[in-house]
Amino acid sequence: MIRKICTKTFSISLRTHKLETKLKYSTGEQEKKILVKGQTINYIQTGCGDHKVLCFPGALGTIWSDFKPQIDGLDKTKFTVVVWDPPGYGHSRPPDRNFCPEFYQNDAVTANDFMKEIGFDKFSILGWSDGGISGMILAAKYPNSIQKLVVWGSNAYLVKEEIESYEKIRDVSNWSEKMKAPLLKLYGLDGLQKMWNGWCDALADIFKHNGGDICKNDVEKIQCPTFILHGDKDPLVLPEHPLFLLDKIKGSRLHQFPDGKHNIHLRYSGEFNSLVMRFLLE
Repeated sequence: MIRKICTKTFSISLRTHKLETKLKYSTGEQEKKILVKGQTINYIQTGCGDHKVLCFPGALGTIWSDFKPQIDGLDKTKFTVVVWDPPGYGHSRPPDRNFCPEFYQNDAVTANDFMKEIGFDKFSILGWSDGGISGMILAAKYPNSIQKLVVWGSNAYLVKEEIESYEKIRDVSNWSEKMKAPLLKLYGLDGLQKMWNGWCDALADIFKHNGGDICKNDVEKIQCPTFILHGDKDPLVLPEHPLFLLDKIKGSRLHQFPDGKHNIHLRYSGEFNSLVMRFLLE
């Protein structure tokens, strides 16, 4: 009788746990904060799959501005998805972002420390734009940490035309409302302009003092399977960049979106998620 009661209690408990899990995933994830070597990191963690994935936002980007379709769309039974506000962005403040010449490298180190701090020694990276750049540096610097790497809208170097294109969009008041609305809520107009000026100045300095080289040597050291995606109509990253990465990263593959721009993971989220999940589960 005791064993029957225990079995029945366990069954009810298991059903309750499954219901709580289902409700948790359907009602949205709660953001958390953790201190990593003096840096506040804001993040969410969702899913219960064995494959751990870190989603790495782009310039000024945050959890919800950059990765909502992946938070909603990646298979939570196969993946444990972690999305963070990189140091100095979103709610990973204070301190505010420091756009020193090594900010990409610093983000890579902090990302690795952060994942270790929350208990993940081995993980894959989904890196968009700046997040892809730091993701590539991370994969090169910590090969034992990275299972697989996915990057899009990313580049290992800068050319003059790109610096000129950044200057054309330096004034955030000229951005589309859709583009700036989520960032205005976080930073305010003056804060957004100040932060964007810092980013533009940092890249101009990299071009001026380092010949535009961000991480050319790093990409040749990447050992993990790598998936490069690119929108052929990306106005910020020239078509030569995914081809350079394909050539320099051994065993990498490339998928192009003929009509895609910089935000292919948002504009084509269904197709993008399917491609990425297939690659990660191979």
